[in-house]
Amino acid sequence: MDVHEISLKELYSTLSTSEKGLTTLEVEKRLIEHGFNHFEKKRHGLLILKFFKQFTNFFAILLITASFLAYLAEKIAPNQGNLYISIALLLVVVLNAIFTFIQEYRSEKIMETFKKMLPQFADVLRDNQRQKILASLLVPGDIIYLNEGDKVPADARLIEANQIKVDHSSITGESEPQLRSLESTHHNILETRNVVFSSSLVQSGDGKAIVYATGKQTQIGKIASLTKSTSNVQTPLHREINRFIKIITILAVAVGIIFFIVGYLIGEQLLSSLIFGIGIIVANVPEGLMPTVTLALSIASRKMAKRNALIKDLESVETLGSTTIICTDKTGTLTENKMAISSIALDFTIYPLIKEKIKQDLNFPFLLKTMTLCNNAHLDKEKNIFIGDPTETALLNFASTITNLPQDLRLQEIPFDSKSKRMITLNKSGNKKIAYMKGAPEVIVDKCTTLLIQGRIQKLTPQKKTLLIKQYQDLAKEGQRVLAFAFQENNSSTISEENFTFIGLVGMVDPIRKEVPEAILKCHSAGIKVIMITGDHSLTAEAVAKKVGILKPGKVIILTGDELDTLDEITLQKNLKEDNIIFARTNPMHKLRIVRALQAMGEVVTVTGDGVNDAPALKHADMGVAMGVEGTEVAREASDMILMDDNFASIVNAVEEGRTIFENIRKFLNYILAHLTPEIIPFIVFALFNIPLAITIILILAIDLGTEMLPAIALGSEKPESDVMKQKPIPRTEPLLNRKMLLGSYLCIGMISTIGGFSAFFYILLSGGWHFGESLSTAAPLYLKAVTAFFASIVISQIGNVLARKTNRQSLFESGLFNNKLIWVGIIVELFILLLIVYLPQTHSFFGTQPLSLFELLLGVPFAILIILFEEIRKYFVRQKIPFVEKYLAW
Repeated sequence: MDVHEISLKELYSTLSTSEKGLTTLEVEKRLIEHGFNHFEKKRHGLLILKFFKQFTNFFAILLITASFLAYLAEKIAPNQGNLYISIALLLVVVLNAIFTFIQEYRSEKIMETFKKMLPQFADVLRDNQRQKILASLLVPGDIIYLNEGDKVPADARLIEANQIKVDHSSITGESEPQLRSLESTHHNILETRNVVFSSSLVQSGDGKAIVYATGKQTQIGKIASLTKSTSNVQTPLHREINRFIKIITILAVAVGIIFFIVGYLIGEQLLSSLIFGIGIIVANVPEGLMPTVTLALSIASRKMAKRNALIKDLESVETLGSTTIICTDKTGTLTENKMAISSIALDFTIYPLIKEKIKQDLNFPFLLKTMTLCNNAHLDKEKNIFIGDPTETALLNFASTITNLPQDLRLQEIPFDSKSKRMITLNKSGNKKIAYMKGAPEVIVDKCTTLLIQGRIQKLTPQKKTLLIKQYQDLAKEGQRVLAFAFQENNSSTISEENFTFIGLVGMVDPIRKEVPEAILKCHSAGIKVIMITGDHSLTAEAVAKKVGILKPGKVIILTGDELDTLDEITLQKNLKEDNIIFARTNPMHKLRIVRALQAMGEVVTVTGDGVNDAPALKHADMGVAMGVEGTEVAREASDMILMDDNFASIVNAVEEGRTIFENIRKFLNYILAHLTPEIIPFIVFALFNIPLAITIILILAIDLGTEMLPAIALGSEKPESDVMKQKPIPRTEPLLNRKMLLGSYLCIGMISTIGGFSAFFYILLSGGWHFGESLSTAAPLYLKAVTAFFASIVISQIGNVLARKTNRQSLFESGLFNNKLIWVGIIVELFILLLIVYLPQTHSFFGTQPLSLFELLLGVPFAILIILFEEIRKYFVRQKIPFVEKYLAW
């Protein structure tokens, strides 16, 4: 049996203690055995090691090596631009290291949040004396004192209780502080009334308790350990960026080594071949990739913040776009979390909320008194609002509009719990003692032997009981939360739970957020499945799920937490494949199990949560979404995104932004990759055909870190295409870099750009008198002018490419040529850099360029137009859903 179910005598024996508490000597022994009453701390020095660890991965080592070689080449042959190559490569490594380190640092922040929840000191009985000690020195077997305002320092079982109420919302999710007792009231330790949990708050009363668990063995400690051990799921974007970098890097190194060998074999000096090989690597590696991705994600996160979704982890923006399942809470997320009375049933009649009509019923005064006296909510006089459980505040709000609230003296209370499903108070009213009861209708009806009919007590027959239960079920099916009310004249000093008189039913609703049904519809059209996971009753959950559109017509599966406990993983996964499924009467550990099962099925899961015990599920989910209004600090720390309005519609808005950013990242990757072709092919042509090198390494850097950057970032802020929420979620197995992208970037757009560059290059050379096979000095003005023309043509092709890349499926002219001002700012900056490099004399010696005539400068324009026309034709056929086009050209 658990510690809450055995007798106190057995508990003292089990913990080897007594009513006098422990001795100092015994405590010292137990500290060695059990450890201190805190969570394990991480040494700060480890964070530094974690940061330097980021420099040991494959990509980092490769770029550091290449940077060193470029620096070495600069030392041997100065002023060849290799120093800038070295610096650029190191910058990529440092940015990537910072980016990854931030992700790992978040885990430490979560643990710090758990530590803040624990009290610093505790009142304890030691050596038969009451004394204040550091809470970290508590051990199992200690006797502790609890007073109003104290934080409970460890998990303990009560041995004295004087009207003590404890707020366990951080552990169990119960919103209202509950009265404690010395008796076990439930087989589940989280539900029973005779224990208190570490980090919970004593709201009123006082008591004594015997500690049975400390540190990591407490409920909050187990949640902290589970959260810490639950791995952060690597985002699809992180995986794909790593994959993309690896492919590009391997390609760059392979080509670099081949051309280093080729250069050496055809007679080039070793140093020249080395510099040549480094140039090939630089030409293949998009140095601006990581800064561009980071900036694009930052822009997206700012957009989402304006739509009440605060992103903590930039990479998680894209994860939302890959989401296939959203597991959502009900209260406060789908609903407004504002309970209000919607109907009252008296004398087998359901009254709408027309107060004049209800007042005519002779049962109504009895109902009014019961709903106000069997109630723990109270008036905050400063704010003039009722404070407490939303259900109870709704009752008082309604009653206060009709009459002055009665002030009868409360003598005794039996609190509500999930096992008994009822609350009873014994009050003194004049010379009488009256017990009032409210709770679940099926429980209340069962405890009644009589009922009120027009103010007169009559026998409650089985037939009438059946009618009352049917009336309750009818209200529940409409999504109302139904409470039943009863009273009993009681002249004894104790509460009897039998022979009550039934008064009536009250139906309450938590209104659906008006934006939610449309948001659910958007999810369905986007191929996203929505699963409700709630602690509410099955009937209420089903009614709300139907109202918002989560459950469609047809077969419905509603699994409760108890039913979930009986299912093996295979059966659970089989149920999760069904379209119409929701979960009711669940706890946060059930939520974690559901998330893990869905992930095992290959789903990308976004999950919502607000409590401390939601932290493991939030952390383990592909995307953890915490509530910003009602959520706890631990939940917010464990999440990837915080909803500033707790609204499900904000999640769907964020999904739309997530999908958009994934498409935008693909757009600017396509854009960047297309320029690698005209940067690589000149080296191949130079090596194989003995034709002058059409572009230099320094001009490649001018493209990759200059003209290319701002337009690429601008693509990252492109608005969503009109059909973005009509597409299926991007599969987890769908690579960011695929064959279609390589085909489109390297062989189509890249080749058009390359042909344009070589056309300008050879036009200058041939019109200047050069002939094929003729050698040409790299310092000759004709060669420098030809290189400048090649560079100018590539930059102008970039303008055509960035405009073509604005959309993947829609026509550029349909979506709007001028709806992204940042793109035009990027184009202006791009042209400004081009004009500086071509016409400013001070830049000529650094970049190795010469001025061009206007005609020569514009030689690339036809090819920029050709890129736009090619893309418009391709997009047209993509919209027609032609299989061949979708298979090969839908990049």
